[in-house]
Amino acid sequence: MTAEVRGLLKTRDDAFRSADKAALKTARANLSRDIKQAKRLYAQKINNHFTDSKDTCSLWQAIQTITDYKPLPQACDDDTTLPDALNKFYARFEMQNDTPAQKLPTPPNNQALCLSPADVRKTLSRVNPRKAAGPDNIPGRVLRDCAAQLTDVLTDIFNTSLSQAVVPTCLKSTSIIPVPKKSPVSCLNDYRPIALTPIMMKCFERLVMRNIKTSLPNTLDLLQFAYRPNRSTDDAISSTLHLALTHLENKDSYVRMLFIDFSSAFNTIIPQQLINKVSQSVSATTPRALPH
Repeated sequence: MTAEVRGLLKTRDDAFRSADKAALKTARANLSRDIKQAKRLYAQKINNHFTDSKDTCSLWQAIQTITDYKPLPQACDDDTTLPDALNKFYARFEMQNDTPAQKLPTPPNNQALCLSPADVRKTLSRVNPRKAAGPDNIPGRVLRDCAAQLTDVLTDIFNTSLSQAVVPTCLKSTSIIPVPKKSPVSCLNDYRPIALTPIMMKCFERLVMRNIKTSLPNTLDLLQFAYRPNRSTDDAISSTLHLALTHLENKDSYVRMLFIDFSSAFNTIIPQQLINKVSQSVSATTPRALPH
């Protein structure tokens, strides 16, 4: 049901009420033609989701559209002590981390990364307007629609931040949204913390990440599915099942599997050690080091 079809439906109803046979006949013909065209475009849109077999996210979107899948609404917990309990639960790793963050000195001959206005504008124009805004409450639609007006300002802010190796405080704020992993929730570990950072900061991170990827060696395992585009846990399960079932087709064969669950692995990462590791990798592959 498109806007054009809705308009033609209204035109047909108006012609029917006015008892104008000629206008009604024309309205019905136009409506029938536009309905066929809308169906054809919709079918083409759905088929496009299945063109790339490696993009599982697009495949699931098409399946959900075809099956008219709608997730059940999440119910709010009436326990007022839950926010404090979750805050202590998520912050328990920070109390165990006694490694202070240190700003590494920049070599005198090092040239800081400089972003071009064209790259900044391209990143802003690709912002997904459906993504939730961060603590600054600036929606993605504003950044995308006003990309031309914001390009020069944000380019100066980003380049100043890179040259001084300091991230503005307003861009480091984050809202943590606990999302239930399953229903019903039985313990605090059943909540998945979703960090909502300012979309402006996400654009900045995306620009810097693109330059970091060009400097780091291609050492990622082909069977790594986390933190890679168009990869997910579904791909890992499919690859494992395919390998196991293919092997079991042989006579007198068996498969042993070992599953290791790293609980809150991302939260236990010590930022300072990660910075040192990335710095060593960059300096080993290229003479130009990125700012920390």
